[in-house]
Amino acid sequence: MRQWMVAAKKADFYAIAEKFHVDPVVARIIRNREVIGEKNIRIYLGGNLSDLSDPHQMKDMDRLVEILAQKIRKQVHIRIIGDYDVDGVTSSHLFLTALRRVGAKVDVVIPHRIQDGYGLSLHLLQQAKEDGVDTILTCDNGIAAIDEIAWAKAQKMTVLVTDHHAVPFEEHEGRRTEKKSLADAVVNPHQQDCGYPYKELCGAGVAWNVIRVLYENYDMDKREAEDLLDFVAMATVCDVMSLTGENRILVKEGLKRIRHTKNIGLQALMQACNVQPENISAYHFGYVLGPCVNATGRLDTARHALRLFETGQETEAEEIARDLVDLNQERKELTLQGVEMAKKLCEEGGYENDPVLVLFLPDVHESIAGLIAGRIREMYNRPVFVLTRGEEGVKGSGRSTENYSMYENMCGCAELFTKFGGHPMAAGLSLPEENVEKFRRKINENCPLTVEEVCPDIHIDMAMPVGYASTELVHQFALLEPFGKDNPSPLFADRNLSISRMWLIGKNRNVLRMSVLSEYGQPVPVIFFGDVETLFAYFTEKFGQEEVENALHGRKNRILFSMVYTAKIDFYQGNENLQLEMKYYR
Repeated sequence: MRQWMVAAKKADFYAIAEKFHVDPVVARIIRNREVIGEKNIRIYLGGNLSDLSDPHQMKDMDRLVEILAQKIRKQVHIRIIGDYDVDGVTSSHLFLTALRRVGAKVDVVIPHRIQDGYGLSLHLLQQAKEDGVDTILTCDNGIAAIDEIAWAKAQKMTVLVTDHHAVPFEEHEGRRTEKKSLADAVVNPHQQDCGYPYKELCGAGVAWNVIRVLYENYDMDKREAEDLLDFVAMATVCDVMSLTGENRILVKEGLKRIRHTKNIGLQALMQACNVQPENISAYHFGYVLGPCVNATGRLDTARHALRLFETGQETEAEEIARDLVDLNQERKELTLQGVEMAKKLCEEGGYENDPVLVLFLPDVHESIAGLIAGRIREMYNRPVFVLTRGEEGVKGSGRSTENYSMYENMCGCAELFTKFGGHPMAAGLSLPEENVEKFRRKINENCPLTVEEVCPDIHIDMAMPVGYASTELVHQFALLEPFGKDNPSPLFADRNLSISRMWLIGKNRNVLRMSVLSEYGQPVPVIFFGDVETLFAYFTEKFGQEEVENALHGRKNRILFSMVYTAKIDFYQGNENLQLEMKYYR
């Protein structure tokens, strides 16, 4: 069972509240996010582009831009090679836009997920050679393509790598040594000797910093680079990057710009998804717009999404946007089927003692393995790898929990893979089918955590009576946005709550509304989107079926429970109403 952990960090919350004109509850949340000191609090609440680090601090930045400028002057053929997810597509769009702007002879290739695989494949390099390409510029990939880059260099090609993934390493007698390619320049803040202070940029964030320096070399107005931040913001959220430090600034600034974007494709996508530009938030990037872009890379080709952002024709943009929405709906249905298959496999047994779940689902489409892994991780609170049968062996994706570094632990099984890479929280891999069970066994033998330890705790910002929540307080939470990884929505807890009434809503009657009584007997509206059947079973076991029926009919009942909740504002018929969303209960 997941432990409820209430933060107990110390600070003068009333002094912070007075200094920055916020509620003491907001001051406490700021401290819980490890934002300490007046300067850091100022940047957290109101940071802007002037607070970003100097991009020249990135290792190889000046060298890469100098080479790129030379190639542009010589008018040699430059090819951008991106990736098929949101980060890869937006990075490709950014580089294509910027290089065209400065007069480069440039084109772009987005790998096909199944035909080409991830990143800088030998096949794509051979094609580039046949096409007379002089210079390869990667985005969101390339750091692990040691052999492929060696081949390209042997063909006298120039290779420029921009990436943000973990740098591969070799370990010998407890010492790690980075594996370096023969690329002419590598810009990746994760390199050990890179002086850039902020390491959590996504691929588009790295690409945008390259563009900043490139435009500077051409004496261009810095606002031209800043106008590209809508795409950087989308990529940062969709790649589940840490929404701390510079990423907070990039996302906030990008959200400002997307509300007035001139990109016809983005406009069409928002319209097709019924997203009002003036109301857009990080949530819409991660759960509405981003999945539509990702769906093309999963079920079709991500070049379709890139075309959406490149077209200048409204009719074409609207048509592509509708196609993306339809593809995303198909992806949702396939994902639900895959999740049911994965749950069935887990329930059949044999996985109880595995701290890391390795699930082989041969008939699942390889493009949705990561989505299924993410859902199963949420259900079982363990790191999960979902493996599928691809055209050339087994392919898979992993999604981790906060206390298990997925990529680092995969390095201990490197001999089993034909290819792998990723982050602490997510990874991709390919391996021969005969190695599947060996991988499951070894990744679990090497896991430093037990099943209980690998299960993440529930981190609660503070115990707060439901009666203290108000629309005024929730409005102040906007100062803490954007919410996401490492900057979650505030979580509160209250106990000994009673129910005056509860009822089911929704087309499938799978959402629960409750009227919960505060300590002063004041009714407070609560909504629950979780597993209602499991909740009813819990209440029935603890209090009896009759008490559950009483609550469902608005009668007096003996149910008492504790809950972890978020506080939100429900907009209905032009009115603002406080609504608490129950996340966990006991």
